[in-house]
Amino acid sequence: MKIILFGPPGVGKGTQAKLLVEEFHCTHISTGDLLREAVKKQTPLGVKAKSYMDAGNLVPDEIVIGLIEEVLSTDTARDNFILDGFPRTVPQAEALDALFAKLNIKLDYVISIEVENDEIVRRLSQRRLCRNCGRIYTLSQLAENQTTCTMCGGEIYQRDDDRPDAVRRRLEVYQQQTQPLIEYYKKSGKLIPINGMHEIGYVHKLILDQIYKGYKG
Repeated sequence: MKIILFGPPGVGKGTQAKLLVEEFHCTHISTGDLLREAVKKQTPLGVKAKSYMDAGNLVPDEIVIGLIEEVLSTDTARDNFILDGFPRTVPQAEALDALFAKLNIKLDYVISIEVENDEIVRRLSQRRLCRNCGRIYTLSQLAENQTTCTMCGGEIYQRDDDRPDAVRRRLEVYQQQTQPLIEYYKKSGKLIPINGMHEIGYVHKLILDQIYKGYKG
């Protein structure tokens, strides 16, 4: 199975990606994880990426595509992967299509998880993280005035960009970038829009229903 999974922040992409990885035993390709790992290992692309990150600049698309190519060139990932959160723009999609053509990869589906903006703002403004281990909590999972992680004892905090005004700004940017991307993938006939307003298990079921409905492998 070869799938691209995307959607705005707060729709549960990471959670659904993990469930799909379990379902199809595929490689989870997260560009954020790829960048962090490449920087940590000081690979040639990682060193290049770090120079941009240290300067406070976005990592160029060609570096990100290069990291994706390294993963997709392996036997384990080439024919069975979930690409999570990339592409985000039409030029990135075009570069990715060129990479797929180069590697003779035929994409199966592009899954777009869709959630109303007010619900995304509600979800993200309720989110808290452990500064030490990165565990994610919602306010409903925390005791009143709880400030430490139940797993490691680290400090629990709210990201600045999870505050309501910041979330709305993030959504505006996302929608400006990705609306053309949605149209791009609609034309390919591979786009599967998924209503992400439901609970996690039901959203997963909706995704699988659509995949198995069209997948003949």
